[in-house]
Amino acid sequence: MEKTYNPHAIERTWYQKWEQNGYFKPSGSGDPYCIMIPPPNVTGSLHMGHGFNNAIMDSLIRYHRMKGHNTLWQPGCDHAGIATQMVVERQLGAQGVSRHDLGRDAFIDKIWEWKEESGGTITNQIRRLGSSVDWTRERFTMDDGLSEAVKEAFVRLHQDGLIYRGKRLVNWDPKFHTAISDLEVENIDEKGNLWHFRYPLADGETTSEGADHIIVATTRPETMLGDSAVAVHPEDERYQALIGKFVTLPLVNRRIPIVADDYVDREFGTGCVKITPAHDFNDYEVGKRHNLPLINVLDRDAAVLAQAEVFNIDGTHNSELDGSLPQNYAGLDRFVARKQIVAEFDQLGLLEKVDDHALKVPKGDRSGAVIEPWLTDQWYVSAKELAKPAIEAVENGDIQFVPKQYENMYFAWMRDIQDWCISRQLWWGHRIPAWYDDAGNVYVGRDEAEVRRDNNLGDDVALRQDDDVLDTWFSSALWTFSTLGWPENTDALKHFHSTDVLVTGFDIIFFWVARMIMMTLHFIKNDDGTPQVPFKYVYVHGLVRDSHGHKMSKSKGNVLDPLDLIDGIDLESLVSKRTANMMQPQLAAKIEKQTRKEFPEGIASYGTDALRFTFCSLASTGRDIKFDMGRMEGYRNFCNKIWNAARYVLMNTEQQDDNGNAIGALDCGQNGGELELSLADRWIISRLQRTEQQVEKAMAEFRFDLASQAIFEFVWNEYCDWYLELSKPVLWDENATEAQLRGTRRTLVRVLEAALRLAHPFMPYITEEIWQRLAPLAGKSGDTIMQQAFPLADLSKIDEQAEADIEWLKGTIVGIRNIRGEMNISPAKHIDVLFNGPNADDQARLDANRQFLTKLANLSSAQWLEGEAPLAATQLVGEMEVLVPMAGLIDKDAELARLQKELDKLGKLIKQVEGKLGNSKFVDNAPEAVVAKERTKLEDAKGASAKLQEQYDKIAAL
Repeated sequence: MEKTYNPHAIERTWYQKWEQNGYFKPSGSGDPYCIMIPPPNVTGSLHMGHGFNNAIMDSLIRYHRMKGHNTLWQPGCDHAGIATQMVVERQLGAQGVSRHDLGRDAFIDKIWEWKEESGGTITNQIRRLGSSVDWTRERFTMDDGLSEAVKEAFVRLHQDGLIYRGKRLVNWDPKFHTAISDLEVENIDEKGNLWHFRYPLADGETTSEGADHIIVATTRPETMLGDSAVAVHPEDERYQALIGKFVTLPLVNRRIPIVADDYVDREFGTGCVKITPAHDFNDYEVGKRHNLPLINVLDRDAAVLAQAEVFNIDGTHNSELDGSLPQNYAGLDRFVARKQIVAEFDQLGLLEKVDDHALKVPKGDRSGAVIEPWLTDQWYVSAKELAKPAIEAVENGDIQFVPKQYENMYFAWMRDIQDWCISRQLWWGHRIPAWYDDAGNVYVGRDEAEVRRDNNLGDDVALRQDDDVLDTWFSSALWTFSTLGWPENTDALKHFHSTDVLVTGFDIIFFWVARMIMMTLHFIKNDDGTPQVPFKYVYVHGLVRDSHGHKMSKSKGNVLDPLDLIDGIDLESLVSKRTANMMQPQLAAKIEKQTRKEFPEGIASYGTDALRFTFCSLASTGRDIKFDMGRMEGYRNFCNKIWNAARYVLMNTEQQDDNGNAIGALDCGQNGGELELSLADRWIISRLQRTEQQVEKAMAEFRFDLASQAIFEFVWNEYCDWYLELSKPVLWDENATEAQLRGTRRTLVRVLEAALRLAHPFMPYITEEIWQRLAPLAGKSGDTIMQQAFPLADLSKIDEQAEADIEWLKGTIVGIRNIRGEMNISPAKHIDVLFNGPNADDQARLDANRQFLTKLANLSSAQWLEGEAPLAATQLVGEMEVLVPMAGLIDKDAELARLQKELDKLGKLIKQVEGKLGNSKFVDNAPEAVVAKERTKLEDAKGASAKLQEQYDKIAAL
């Protein structure tokens, strides 16, 4: 083995071997175990969420593969309708061409070209994470098979009466001219205004105070053109007498009613609110309760119409209400119209006042445009019927959320579910399989030929297909079964569905998880006809945040790229990457400063295994993850520790005559004529069984943090720090028998080999590389560690006596090392140690372990105290005293003088810092960070002084 572990020298080579040899494919034996990858957007690139998500999924897949299951990790990408269309439109725009210049078919061809050239970036990045997905089954939501599945699902839902077309309020992006989902809307905190308008009362009515008007408050003056009512709280005494009366809507002169509704907050503004059902989601619900008309006053660009479109609450046209609008607003952008409306209210004496007001402004996450609630014809899935069995599947435990509290989030949404708008006004996506004739009739079918055949339409009837495409969540809702060949009842579908675990973030429980459950239960049935769930468990993880707990975002400049952590990146490249494409120079400068401060030397190369192990160690169920670079550094050191341990083991076993068949033929823990196990051998074998128990339990409970912690503690603290040291007194003992040597060498190999298999799901590369060298010595055969059996605890090998004896030995050695540290005695210096205590077991342990103690504590002698105790430094191990006689070890006066010099130096520093902090001018005027640094310096100095004083007092007492 190379002297130094270099992850880059092995990672890509091993991944290519694994993939080329088909190790990621289902094995064809054992019970099925299947995970469907949450399909990343084809436009995407790897971020920390992907890195974390993939580390968890691959740990599960590799674990179950080693458990003998027939594993399938199904990969694929989502076509990401609006995101992908936007990317290609930008590219065309840079050439002075729009999609409309090309036409629909040519534009879609351009998207496919782009997808083939650069759309697979993220799949290559997933490979870099060591993800053992079966690439031969890779799917894409726009491939032929999935496209057929989408059409089939749409047609069947329509036949079942669960898909309909209707005029409803949607999130409308006036830049991209499409409806978008709630997930694509960002609510941005902004400073705005609250305008108070006077609405004149009609028919000579007055308020209880004698006013001829009521005052409404609004943050969106431009929508008042579409008001169809004013609402007050039914219990508000101020307006009781006005309920059922009317106001005259200014500027429009429309007569609208005053209605009573619990939606109104009596404490907000004046307790009167304008109701605009066609331009506000809450107002739409009020409109439904009071059968108010829907008055749409904006066009697809969010500009004011010349004539309002008026509909009944059920979406049918209202021909009775006059939709006339003031012509001086026609064609004005909504925000230009806002200013003009406020000015006109002021001129008419109807502007009561204007208050500053903080509000949340909905913006498209991609366009940045302010989203407009807008009334359009869209396709909907009737969700309430689909939600009932989906709720029951979780209630009865067929699907379990981990952690369980996320069930409450799921239930809260599902029990109040609204119909799902599935149409999008885009060109890239699954085109809706619906056709229209010239009379406006709508026909749904898998293709035009089927529509004509099923509806007896001749070739003389002109048909045009719906221009809209389906929401990408519609195709991804079919993901678990469409990727396995549905609507055909394929062998893969029968074998791998239901899948086992969905690993996902809490933020898409509503948008994806719930919809997958609803769709799967509706379409997929067991042999007995009962609905089939898409997965048995939903493992919900939190967001990956920075070390301060802040959300990672480009605008904050705290984004980490997993590949930069794997490969490393120099400071200048990191700065350039974080500030690229920033339009605001001040923000770019701020982020550059932060980056230079946080990473003055750039980011070191850590390798994939260290990154994956860090993710797993931080995976406390359901909690957001504070990504700590210090942990990352620690786990890179862990990789180095494993590597160095393997080198030690191989150097002491690889060239020995008693290896090969001799080591390989015998099982750990079985004493026989050919080998003898030492106390340390029996202890580490016992501790291995305990660790295997812990890991097995943790994996069953999705506690990846506890599993990784158990592995780390065993490998680093028990195997490397203690057992390797305890092996040396045997291996280096000229008087050791062949049986003793063989027992220790065999234990060194067998325990490390088992630990490698234990760690493989979390750290695939380093474990594979070492295992290839170690496997023959451990009697293992096979081409790859990933096809080896995962270690299972053998309870017969748990040796409680050996564990107790080694704990005594460790405590004693640590006690002696503490004395060396306190007394400033060099670790290289041989010392005499005496033991004293009432327990006969301690004396027996001393006699049995004298060789270990002498070697590991570097002792000249280790004896039980007889007679009076000499002048000595002491430590307690249980009830036993460990005594190190000081005669000849230290020059007491010289050591006290040295300590006093250090104490004096610290005393001066403490006095200096206390003086600075006692100066009010410094404390009041210096930056907070500088003052905090001085306080920390003082605290550290006092702590160091206290320790030195304790050491001084101990030596002075000798």
